[in-house]
Amino acid sequence: MPEDDAEVLKRVLAGDEGAFATLVRRYEAKLGVYVAQIIGSAEDARDLVQEAFVRVWCNLDQYNPRFRFSTWLFRIAHNLAIDHLRRRRQPLISLSLGEDDEGDEIRLDPADDRRDPAGDLANRELARALSREIDRLQPSYRELVVLRHLVGLSYNEIAELKNLPLGTVKNKLFRAHSVLRETLEPFLAGVGAKG
Repeated sequence: MPEDDAEVLKRVLAGDEGAFATLVRRYEAKLGVYVAQIIGSAEDARDLVQEAFVRVWCNLDQYNPRFRFSTWLFRIAHNLAIDHLRRRRQPLISLSLGEDDEGDEIRLDPADDRRDPAGDLANRELARALSREIDRLQPSYRELVVLRHLVGLSYNEIAELKNLPLGTVKNKLFRAHSVLRETLEPFLAGVGAKG
């Protein structure tokens, strides 16, 4: 079983620089997805993720172990992304794909059960429709959908990161899923009728 973040951080603070690489490997991809969705550029996101890890390394003495390391890291990356957007003056979040929450019938990442070209086409159409509808969500809903479904954070981690009550996070995600279900219902009915 892999070490939890707190154990790895203890080794980092004790001078084990290699342990920091463990944290980078653990979070680099998720952080990249999150930042890319905020700023709309995977290339710029890679730079910001590197900057986030540099800031974490330089400020380890400021880390408060009462909070999850991942929350601190994502907050730093989020702030860097927002600063980047302010410099560019562009929209806050652009979201493409993800996956559904707790087995709901809508999938934010179309199923991989592509049995034939028609099924493959239906999945691509669903992905485009879903992306379009997620982009139409209000920004606070989009960001929570990104954190939950693309980054894979738990409800508790999102609540901690966004400094929101857990019930608010669950409620907003429920509302976002309801909006998506309602707006995609005609599309899903059409896909079901084809199959």
